[in-house]
Amino acid sequence: MPLIKNDNQYKAMMARIDELFFATDENTPANDVRLVELDILSSIVEEYEQEHFPIEAPSLSSTMTSRLVENKWTQKQMASILGMTAARLNAILSGKANPTFEQARTIVSRLHIDPAIVLS
Repeated sequence: MPLIKNDNQYKAMMARIDELFFATDENTPANDVRLVELDILSSIVEEYEQEHFPIEAPSLSSTMTSRLVENKWTQKQMASILGMTAARLNAILSGKANPTFEQARTIVSRLHIDPAIVLS
């Protein structure tokens, strides 16, 4: 049974969390009632957010495209870094093909992308 039933309750809890957050700091004792309340409310809000605002893992294509932009590479440059043809890279970026296991390992190690994203 969800503890937060609607958006108004969610907003009220978030406002209280903000109050408690700024009323405490790293010197506040762990058994202080404000920290206990903050911990409980945070858990309730986290459960609500996971159900109502799920965050999906980014796709391999979008993550690799981000790396292209971040590093100001062309697809040809990225293909060279990954040791694959530009056509193969284009197929992966467009979602038309998945990387082979060896290509996935190279993508993880050379582009520093989480293996879970590459293998999903």
